[in-house]
Amino acid sequence: MFSFFKKKTPAESAAAPAPATAEAPAARQGWLGKLRSGLRKTGSSIATVFTGTQIDDALYEELEGALLMADAGVAATQFLLDDLKRRVKDSKTTDPAAVKGLLMDALAELLAPLEKPLQIGRHQPTVIMVAGVNGAGKTTSIGKLTHHLSTDGATVLLAAADTFRAAAREQLMVWAERNTVEIVHQMGGDPASVCFDAVTAGKARNKDVVLVDTAGRLPTQLHLMEELRKIKRVVQKADATAPHEVLLVIDGNTGQNALAQVRAFDEALGLTGLIVTKLDGTAKGGVLAAIAREKPVPVYFIGVGEKLDELETFRAREFAQALLE
Repeated sequence: MFSFFKKKTPAESAAAPAPATAEAPAARQGWLGKLRSGLRKTGSSIATVFTGTQIDDALYEELEGALLMADAGVAATQFLLDDLKRRVKDSKTTDPAAVKGLLMDALAELLAPLEKPLQIGRHQPTVIMVAGVNGAGKTTSIGKLTHHLSTDGATVLLAAADTFRAAAREQLMVWAERNTVEIVHQMGGDPASVCFDAVTAGKARNKDVVLVDTAGRLPTQLHLMEELRKIKRVVQKADATAPHEVLLVIDGNTGQNALAQVRAFDEALGLTGLIVTKLDGTAKGGVLAAIAREKPVPVYFIGVGEKLDELETFRAREFAQALLE
């Protein structure tokens, strides 16, 4: 799930096994089934390209169109086409069906730089600031991430710094109760003040993780983007090394707009990772290829639904296989 560097006493180290960081095979297979189902709209339009009888310019033109429709973007599409043609030439492949396997390899290689584990425990607490536009699934993703962190043995403190949206505090409080973790919140308080209190409390209570939920906003809302910068500055006053992670939650259905969000939020905050949500039923799953080619911010997690177990670590080859098998 993630790399967990929690410090233990010598007695704990001798008595307790290292926390599991990999899912049981059966659980992972179940997740992959959900991912394949979720990406079917994207994958089926690409897969139909390889039902012909020969490898020619028409096949590549059709594939180009399918990749662009899947929101892979111009740069990633051209890169994949050039790479695929090289692979076909080197392997002397003549079967169009086999070309799909080569495309899978090319896509997995393109996505590989996005595959990186979230590291917990190098700092105590590890302060994770989470941003995103309204409707991307930010607060729900925080709830799911809290569940996974807690399941793997990390102690989590939530910071309800989304004081802008009505009922956001209450929504996060529900997630805190569901995951039986502590939460710092204020009724109508200043978001930066909530974050300062949460980081201070996390240090005092010896928590492993402080998860900060910020207000959803569009990059064009300059005053709200400035508030995000303020939150980051105030967090640094509470802990000079923090935030240790700045994550952006993006909706996989928004395609190229998601790439624009990555650019804008990275410029404002310096992103360290992404959570890509709502990949179930999307026809725009190719956006991860666009991100890999144009703005390769690591993708820590991807989600295909609302349930706690429907947010999982991103693995490049699994994603490529789920998309194209």
